[in-house]
Amino acid sequence: MSLLPQIAFDPSACRIVWRDAQATLPMCAVPCLTPLTAELYIPRAAAALSAAVSMRSDDDGSVRDYEMSFSRLDGSFDVFALDITFDADALLWCSYKAVLCGDSARGAAQTLDIRNTAEDSGVFQLTVYKNTFAAPKNYAGGVMYQIFCDRFAQSVSHTPKVKSDSVLVSADSVPKYPENPGDAVNQNDFFGGTLWGVAEKLDHIASLGVTAIYLNPIFDAHTNHKYDTGDYMKVDEMFGGDAALKNLIAECRKRGISLILDGVFNHTGSDSRYFNREGRYPGKGAYNSPKSPFYPWYTFKNYPDEYECWWGVKILPSLNKNSPSLREYLLGENGVVRHYLKMGISGWRLDVADELPDDFLRELHTAARSEKQDALIIGEVWEDASNKISYDVRRRYLRGGELDTAMNYPMRNAVIDYITYGDAALIGDAARTLYSHYPREASHMLMNILGTHDTVRIINLLGTAGADGVGSCDGLSNGEYAARALTAAERALGIARVKLAYLICASLPGVPCIYYGDEAGLEGWRDPFNRRFYPWENIDSELFAFYALLGKLRRENSVFADGGFEVELAENGVFVFTRGSSITVAVNLSAQDFTLTYKGSRTDLLSGVAYEARCVLPPNCGCMLKDTSVDGDARRKICAAVMEK
Repeated sequence: MSLLPQIAFDPSACRIVWRDAQATLPMCAVPCLTPLTAELYIPRAAAALSAAVSMRSDDDGSVRDYEMSFSRLDGSFDVFALDITFDADALLWCSYKAVLCGDSARGAAQTLDIRNTAEDSGVFQLTVYKNTFAAPKNYAGGVMYQIFCDRFAQSVSHTPKVKSDSVLVSADSVPKYPENPGDAVNQNDFFGGTLWGVAEKLDHIASLGVTAIYLNPIFDAHTNHKYDTGDYMKVDEMFGGDAALKNLIAECRKRGISLILDGVFNHTGSDSRYFNREGRYPGKGAYNSPKSPFYPWYTFKNYPDEYECWWGVKILPSLNKNSPSLREYLLGENGVVRHYLKMGISGWRLDVADELPDDFLRELHTAARSEKQDALIIGEVWEDASNKISYDVRRRYLRGGELDTAMNYPMRNAVIDYITYGDAALIGDAARTLYSHYPREASHMLMNILGTHDTVRIINLLGTAGADGVGSCDGLSNGEYAARALTAAERALGIARVKLAYLICASLPGVPCIYYGDEAGLEGWRDPFNRRFYPWENIDSELFAFYALLGKLRRENSVFADGGFEVELAENGVFVFTRGSSITVAVNLSAQDFTLTYKGSRTDLLSGVAYEARCVLPPNCGCMLKDTSVDGDARRKICAAVMEK
């Protein structure tokens, strides 16, 4: 056997670019029914004779091979191109190959697989989608604010109507907690927050640059979290009822704020008018009689006490999403989804979207758009929503007609890991991968989160996690967590890290979502300690001002709404990326100064300081540079980025 000489050529030096008739697509998911050109850039030194791409469909496993034609020289690259139009949405796995010319030094011609790195498989995901995406006006360029209604603001003019078995506690109380995680606990303690109170605080919220509010569930239920819906068609009287919601919608509209409701359509409460295990509601629920009109909505194993429920939680019986009468109730012309859109909300965040079948999501999406053309549908998906496998089924969330976008847990995890460990390569790879998988429209609407009602408060997480990723208070009992506040040093570290994390979160493609109180420095460990009342008398003014500044900058710079995105540098603790042609964001977590050099002038929008030709960024600092040169808009990239001591 004879071995061909190895070619001194790095296949990761190649670039793959997709274009439509107007321009380069800034992220490489591509729309169907649109003439497209795929371009493969191969360094001229490789002496490529030809190139080809093989596309395997994830839907049916079919494979199609395409030869690419030589197109042109572009600087030091040979460009090979393929013109193609995709007839339908698809998830494709693409392999690119180049045949390199043989000569006396190299021997015979060789075929080379194109890879992102020397270690990867050489298979590239290509998402082909139907462009059905939409969002309320100004949503993409603004900020979202998440509110857990009971814990945000008491009203000065409306007293909450307390249910007979509920307990109203003081705002500085610790939420009721079980002795051990997972133990049952009656979550009937209420802190008195209402929708009236939210409306009274809208100017405070708007000062953060907020253009959308996401409310955790507000429908009638008997817990404080209300993920155990009792009646979808009734806003809980403790929160002010329908009148308070209508008032909030009207006040939000005056300020250009959209309202997104939490749609919990996978399960109800066992204590609901539909199931009625506790017999609280009039009429027969599914638990009370097989002849109940709600009986087909649930799946019983041994009637009535054994039934399917979410993660085995008996108070949350799962809904049978294939029931025609359930679908009519939720998705029909007079159903839940359209009812609240008629009332004036702007969209839905779908709880546990993985539990909702694709055809259910398509029907929901159609119902919402029938009622409001720009209704926004956001899915709770914790992984990459473009290729998620749930219950052994590949999901089609972002291929058009299901979800408009998702909660951005993948980038949340990448940001937290970067801030904690300082490994810039990891966040760079995560960003390149995610945004190349998602449709451009979905990327710009992503719900960019640092904390939610399901996570430890971000200040606690970043204030206590060490370089080894281990928190200084891991493993405490719930009683210990209830009494454990951050030390002064932990709090200072947490605030400094939260600022850097939010700088990244607010600058990446997507819409930053603030979990109520994070901007005020509210502390909290795992659920339920992450759901304390808003600290109206103890807001961290420095942290709040930083959040407000980022919101102001987003609204003043349209590039954050729909501008391109590119990672420029992600190594040695330094993460640098650009938005469009005008904004460069840099964070330095290395142990030495980082010098960013460029042509012309830049102004750091965070500090207001102007720089000529270079900006020196100390360790553990970040900046947002805006090109203020005369020819700034004509220049896309930083001219140089180097490390200097």
